[in-house]
Amino acid sequence: MSLLQFMALLDTQRLLRTKVTNFTFNLGFSGKFYHTGTEKEDRGDDLLLGAVDEFWWFPHMWSHMQPHLFHNESSLVEQMILNKKFALEHGIPTDMGYAVAPHHSGVYPVHIQLYDAWKKVWNIKVTSTEEYPHLKPARYRQGFIHKNIMVLPRQTCGLFTHTIFYKEYPGGPVELDKSIQGGELFFTLVLNPISIFMTHLSNYGNDRLGLYTFVNLAKFVQTWTRLKLQTLPPVQLAHKYFQLFPEQRDPVWQNPCDDKRHRDIWSKEKTCDRLPKFLVVGPQKTGTTALYLFLVMHPAIISNSPNPKTFEEMQFFNGNNYHKGLDWYMDFFPVPSNVTTDFLFEKSANYFHSEEAPKRAAALIPKAKIITILIDPSDRAYSWYQHQRAHQDPVALKFSFYEVIRAGSQASPDLQSLQKKCLMPGWYSTHIERWLQYFPPAQLHIVDGQQLRTDPANVMDEIQKFLGVSPYYNYTEALTFDSHKGFWCQLLEEGKTKCLGKSKGRRYPPMDVECRAFLSSYYQDHNVELSKLLHRLGQPLPSWLRQELQKIR
Repeated sequence: MSLLQFMALLDTQRLLRTKVTNFTFNLGFSGKFYHTGTEKEDRGDDLLLGAVDEFWWFPHMWSHMQPHLFHNESSLVEQMILNKKFALEHGIPTDMGYAVAPHHSGVYPVHIQLYDAWKKVWNIKVTSTEEYPHLKPARYRQGFIHKNIMVLPRQTCGLFTHTIFYKEYPGGPVELDKSIQGGELFFTLVLNPISIFMTHLSNYGNDRLGLYTFVNLAKFVQTWTRLKLQTLPPVQLAHKYFQLFPEQRDPVWQNPCDDKRHRDIWSKEKTCDRLPKFLVVGPQKTGTTALYLFLVMHPAIISNSPNPKTFEEMQFFNGNNYHKGLDWYMDFFPVPSNVTTDFLFEKSANYFHSEEAPKRAAALIPKAKIITILIDPSDRAYSWYQHQRAHQDPVALKFSFYEVIRAGSQASPDLQSLQKKCLMPGWYSTHIERWLQYFPPAQLHIVDGQQLRTDPANVMDEIQKFLGVSPYYNYTEALTFDSHKGFWCQLLEEGKTKCLGKSKGRRYPPMDVECRAFLSSYYQDHNVELSKLLHRLGQPLPSWLRQELQKIR
């Protein structure tokens, strides 16, 4: 950068401040390249550093390397410490709370080591990217918050490292001017309440297209609209963004391998092969744990490793685990030995009635198959109540089942919460319809829970066909009924068996007639809607549902 270019930068900043309140250029730095250019370029470095207070500053990587190429946090920390040392030596502010990763690397798809290193070295609060959820279409870009770092959507202004001469602009100068004067760049600014643009040093030398573009854009907006433009420091800007768009705070993780750009900025040590091919979504107390045991008997079906807090269930798509990120999720799955024939899966029984789980699952694994088990919702509600009593839930111990299911709006919040967990998962048609908003019917398989209990071999044969898994596994020979336990178990060598734990298959006192009658009436409309849904899907009615429908006639 020459003296003239430096003065042009300052003059343009002053000019833009007459049209954009508080406008300030935010300059990125990679300290390794200080004084590594020509004599003129080195003088430009010194001019900028001599006017540190005129600008805002943010750190790039020390050597402008892509963060996803660093596979451990300590290497990233070392690079950042070098850049921070450079900043401190030259009086560059280090407390702006904003950073940008070269080439969008590590921001999205998330490279967790980058986020942790940013926090540790710079206490970064804000970054930005063009890649979430995808580069194109640009109008769909959004923000999200991860690891307490606010990620803002960055917009494209049509200037790149190679666009340095006005007459050589792709398509000719008329294309650049058209974009500024009512075209793409103008509408980008108009349609986005908050816009972040990032240009390159080369855009401020040569024909100074960066200065030309933004001065003329500001003039055009000022002339032809009543918009008031202002610039905020990055942290304030991020807080403003999420005040305007609070629904974007939670990220929606997508499969990095479905977007070539995302694959290119994702660690080569990671693989999408560690994502499940199917989910068992529940609901709870319908036999999902038994189904899980039967599934893992198949030589080609592999579950996630146990979660220390939730055992065999991941509970990723429906709760706080989702905010731990994609790396956390995939670390529970092995790398399959054969990606074609091996079937990874997970079972989380509270996915079924979750508001968030279908959308999140479809975003990450849109081709996954979904398995749900349905039993009489009255029995499911009673089983959940007894489950809570067995786990010493004080509300379940205090109130009878009848008191729980009949509790009114004046009941305590704890009692209403237990009632909801007993009753709401049994709204089967409502929850299945939600899954069908995101997954086609061909990817949904509904298991008759009563048949799973009495004839599991045939149920497992149907599931094998649905999944398309091979080789065929003969469950008729692999399962045996344990009369003492009261359910089917895996048959091992020498006649030994492997059954569910003591907490499964508990024998409860039978539900009293009054509760049964109330629940049969309560679920009547839900069951009718379920029958219509199953008819529409071409699926047979479970035996318990046929019995309930006969009561209506």
